[in-house]
Order: sequence, then structure tokens, then C-alpha cells
Amino acid sequence: MIASRILMGLAVLVGLWTAQAAQIAHAGEATVAVAANFTAPMARLAPEFEQATGHRLVLTHGAVGKFYAQIRNGAPFDVLLSSDDETPARLEQEGLAQPQTRFTYAIGRLVLWSAQPGRVDAQGTVLRRGEFARLAIANPKVAPYGAAAVEVMARLGVQATLAPKIVRGDSITQAWQFVATGNAELGFVALSQVWKDGQFVAGGSQWLVPATLHAPLRQDAVLLRRGQGNAAAEAVIAYLKSDAARRVIRAYGYEF
Repeated sequence: MIASRILMGLAVLVGLWTAQAAQIAHAGEATVAVAANFTAPMARLAPEFEQATGHRLVLTHGAVGKFYAQIRNGAPFDVLLSSDDETPARLEQEGLAQPQTRFTYAIGRLVLWSAQPGRVDAQGTVLRRGEFARLAIANPKVAPYGAAAVEVMARLGVQATLAPKIVRGDSITQAWQFVATGNAELGFVALSQVWKDGQFVAGGSQWLVPATLHAPLRQDAVLLRRGQGNAAAEAVIAYLKSDAARRVIRAYGYEF
């Protein structure tokens, strides 16, 4: 009886080792260019993806405008998770992305945020008062969230008066850093940088910018030409459409 139980236990272990070995043998690697605003969600999604699929991800975070230039110059990315829908469409038109792989994985929200409590009111009238020295935004030439911030200021009629106070970060991450470190009293950042699981978690004060004040921050993913035939890259595209991934994305304030 004892011997049979030992043999059964060994058989189970061998089965587990065999399954694990098979998974490792079929595991691949994908290099993913990730929009800066999606840094926090991707930090949660990546290990869950790797555990579920056995594939490994190499992540690079940054501004989509810079990614576009790098991809055109041969950067070794397999997948692009953009902060807009125009860049993936342009890459597809230029033959640098695989047709029929592009889809919207998230719709972002813009927030006016200050690390100082009481600095930003719930209606954003602080922008009209102008009682601050520096306002941080992402570079609108390379970052859609920066372009959205400019659009909001124009719609509110404060763009000209605030222009001398604007400091531009290379990405939405740097814009957030300017505010978090006090180098700017307030700034336009992504909701995902200050929100998690249904509440603001960054402290300070904030105004959730109405989505009607700027063009939708529709974020598209696409399989790049280099990722064609790469099982890991194709798995990334599929995983982002899963219920498990969408639960994480929604937790950071994104919509679909």
C-alpha cells in the first residue's frame, strides 16, 4: 500500500515536471512598447500574463511619439500599447504593423492634480485664478495626454494666460514627477497615475477633467511587423482582451 502510494506520488510529480518542461519549451519572449500612462496597470498585468502563458515580457515605457520614431527606425518592438489610436493606425498604413490586429484596449481620463491638499478645487477653477507658478503637462508633440491638456486649456480660454507657467515633461510620467516632487504646484496627469481600485490614492487634491473637454483618449494596441509569428507577442494581444486583463485595466480608472 505504501509502495503504491509512493509510486502514485512519483507519477504525479513526473507529470507536473513534464507539463512544466513542455511549457518552458514552448515559452517565448515579446518586447512591448508601453505608453507611459499605462505603466502601473502593466506592472500588474505583466506577471499575471507570464504566469498564465509561460511567456516572458520585456517592457519599455515612454511617450508614443518617441516610440513611433523608434519603430520607424527599426527599434526591436513586437507590440505597441499606444496612448492614442492614431499612431497604431499610421504604423499599419505604413506597413510597420500587422493588419487586423489593432484594437482599443483602454480609454483614458485626464486629471488636474496637485500634491498639495486644497490646491486644486473640484471644478478646476484654479486654472482661471492662476495662483500658481508652474503647471506641468506632458509634451503635446509626443504625448496624447499633453495634447489633451492643451485642448482643455484652450476650451476653458486660459491657454494664453497660462502659457508662461507651463513646464513640459517628455512623457506623462515626467509631468507627474514634476508635480509629485513639488517642482510644479499642479499638473495634468493620467487618472491611472493617481487612482486605483475605485479611489484616488495619490493624496493632495485633484479635478477629474470632464471627458467632453477634450478628444477621447482612445488607446490602441497593435502587433508590430517584427512580432509576426511570435507566439508571445500574439499572446499579449489576446490577453489584453481577456476578462482578467480588463478587470485590472478598469481598476486604474480606464474605460472601454
